[in-house]
Amino acid sequence: MNWNGKPVLVTGAGGFIGSHLVERLVSEGARVRAFLRYNSRSDNGNLAHVPKAVVSAVEIVRGDLRDPEAVRLAAKGVDTIFHLGALIAIPYSYVNPREVADVNMMGTFNVLSAARSEDVRRLVHTSTSEVFGTARYVPIDEAHPLQGQSPYSASKIGADKLAESFFRSFTTPVVTVRPFNTFGPRQSARAIIPTIISQALTRDEVKLGSLDPSRDLLFVTDTVDGFVKAASTDAALGHEVNLGTGVGVTIGELAQRIFAIVGKSPRIVTDAQRVRPEKSEVMRLLAANGKAKELLGWSPRVTLDEGLKTTADWVKANLQIFRPDEYTV
Repeated sequence: MNWNGKPVLVTGAGGFIGSHLVERLVSEGARVRAFLRYNSRSDNGNLAHVPKAVVSAVEIVRGDLRDPEAVRLAAKGVDTIFHLGALIAIPYSYVNPREVADVNMMGTFNVLSAARSEDVRRLVHTSTSEVFGTARYVPIDEAHPLQGQSPYSASKIGADKLAESFFRSFTTPVVTVRPFNTFGPRQSARAIIPTIISQALTRDEVKLGSLDPSRDLLFVTDTVDGFVKAASTDAALGHEVNLGTGVGVTIGELAQRIFAIVGKSPRIVTDAQRVRPEKSEVMRLLAANGKAKELLGWSPRVTLDEGLKTTADWVKANLQIFRPDEYTV
């Protein structure tokens, strides 16, 4: 698809994946409107790490996904909406489940309603592999049962079903993209990879939760490529599409690979506050990505070690924004 001159809206544009998506769209000539949650500091989140020439080409709109008028105004006149805005921290969802449910479900409802009323060409809705819970079988395809093992995952299941209902009830042109565990530069210490890297670079011990869960780790540029292809492919309308590598690695194995890349040998220490409740921990996520290959013509390109090296270099260059001694939820 030719994005040159196309007006697009990205919710959650200041987030980790959102900032990379904004950068990709601007590089292809799109006219990007970035929806950011208002704060009194006018903080642009991860857009602060995007080249200034890119940000200067972006129209920034501030508001709250729970405000239907703010969302509708942001969607006015756009061709495509990429909906990435959400509260995504699983530990935070244990503490504040109502807020997480409200933002993720009602915020998505407002985006869907705006897409319908403004007659947008395409809405790409962001799901998460967490909706599957612990795998009942692997690799996990799109038909795998959905299991709400945390308030966060339950809120995303609700949001996904709202998207499905708008497609079925109102023919809203929505595609649900379901990335597995995305990583890369700009990701916060809330996520496992920057947590391990930032501690390994600065400490003699690395505090982690359970080492046994297995994850399918996808580099951020591959994730963004899936979003762009989902917005360009009519065959994907009404579908949920997994984005993953089809290769799993345990947290313990991941830590050792990172240690080798950064040239450190810290001790691993179990930190009780980082261990999820037993019935809430998702033990295994491994994607079946055949549908993405078939419908989108998408395949991952960046290997795990290549992505880890790029991410480690970025964390090392930006250590001042990390707090290795604190647990970030």
